[in-house]
Amino acid sequence: MHGLSIIIPTYNEKENLKILIPKIYSIIKVKKFEILIVDDDSNDGTRQLLKKMLLLFKNLKYISRKTKPRDLSKSCVLGFNKSKYANILVMDGDLQHKPKDISKLYSVFSKKNCDIVVGSRNLFRKKNKGLKYYRLVSSILLIIIVNVLLGFKTEDPMSGFFIFKKEVYLKKKKYLFNKGYKILLDLIYSSKEDLKILDVDINFDSRSGGSSKLNYKVIYFLSVIIIQNFFFRIIGIFK
Repeated sequence: MHGLSIIIPTYNEKENLKILIPKIYSIIKVKKFEILIVDDDSNDGTRQLLKKMLLLFKNLKYISRKTKPRDLSKSCVLGFNKSKYANILVMDGDLQHKPKDISKLYSVFSKKNCDIVVGSRNLFRKKNKGLKYYRLVSSILLIIIVNVLLGFKTEDPMSGFFIFKKEVYLKKKKYLFNKGYKILLDLIYSSKEDLKILDVDINFDSRSGGSSKLNYKVIYFLSVIIIQNFFFRIIGIFK
């Protein structure tokens, strides 16, 4: 089915969701869409909030992922499997990604017939107020490593804001590492298939609440994904 499934993986984002969901509905220009909140068993009242919001917003869906450990990539994949439309957009629930940019990404995605459109934070080209210095440096270093070892595909493979054809996921799902916090990196580099990928600049702001996802555990999973994909390419496992 044509249309857009918006996947928002969350964990303790209750206060942000109060703002984010109404904002999306107020400005989105896509005619056919659904929003799937895939929550990683939050303990801040997210479930109670969403049960109320389900009565107010058409095509809003709530999925609770109770399987441990908590994992953003697994939440995203669960959302992919539950989505009903042929196009999927992923965004964070912490208000760093702006709802107004959804239509911006979707427009380029549709007009250019892309496989993936990435919301790029322009880390190399301008100062970004949404990242603290250590996160900015860490992100840039990781992007350089990805480009050197796996090849350049996008200027921001660490982005959490992107849109893609569901068929891309269906073709690649058996190759996905499916752990960690950077599902875009996994999707892009999990096969040798050439994909049409474009970058679109987004306004990336500071978090309104909660805490950053970039920690030692995230970096560990990123390292594993990068190394796995590098060696799989060498020995020809990917098709």
